[in-house]
Amino acid sequence: MKPTDTRIEPGSKVKLSKWNPDDTDVIGKDKSDAREQLDTYRARLETLQELLYAEGRNKLLVVLQAMDTAGKDSTIRHVFQGVDPLGVKVAGFRAPTHYELARDYLWRVHHHVPGAGEIAIFNRSHYEDVLVTRVNGWIDKDECKRRYRQINDFERMLAETGTTIRKFYLHISKDEQKKRLEERRDNPQKQWKFQPGDLPVRAQWDDYMDAYGDALAATSTDYAPWHVIPANSKLARNLMVSSLLIETLEGLKMRYPDPAPGITDIKID
Repeated sequence: MKPTDTRIEPGSKVKLSKWNPDDTDVIGKDKSDAREQLDTYRARLETLQELLYAEGRNKLLVVLQAMDTAGKDSTIRHVFQGVDPLGVKVAGFRAPTHYELARDYLWRVHHHVPGAGEIAIFNRSHYEDVLVTRVNGWIDKDECKRRYRQINDFERMLAETGTTIRKFYLHISKDEQKKRLEERRDNPQKQWKFQPGDLPVRAQWDDYMDAYGDALAATSTDYAPWHVIPANSKLARNLMVSSLLIETLEGLKMRYPDPAPGITDIKID
């Protein structure tokens, strides 16, 4: 699978069981070559992020959604390894507080969107409010559909005011999640990541796959597309996300601001 094949076209139905989380075509025959390619991608992304910041005109919002252990944190760490933290910010969305629950569900999200020249990365996002809430029966089908519409309107507003949006669902298999949970349980350096509360969510796997499929189908638009990223292989995942972000930033056709007049004639003692 090529990175461009991961995009969900608007209006299409999504059944995640038909997407192969083990796809590693992007790696090729030699993993060492693939790792070198990832280093090249990091360098290119660093350059593009600096250009985005210097130009100060465009904004990029990156949304990461996934089941537990799929590697949202790891993707951020490896893909954005060389970028300048002054121009990149990460927002993680956990269970809402009482203060946040007293307001509309998009209220806590909006003030984390990127400003001009920034990349904002959402580690989980407003989509939790059509996933967790649906699977647990906290909202009904009609409310869920209303939220799909509201999310599309929210993202359209962001796009129309200069934000480029790319959304990635990191797709792992249930068997792969089992392996990663066992590794967290057994590795003293990773036990802090293991939460017993992850297991009831794992028991709802099929319900979550249905909820994700419906959400991705309802909210993948021309202005805010979803990509289903095969994520059983961490290297393949990082290569695909990096490639798509580079393609996105290059498509903005950015340029550095013009220098101050006469700057090349200034003598520095």
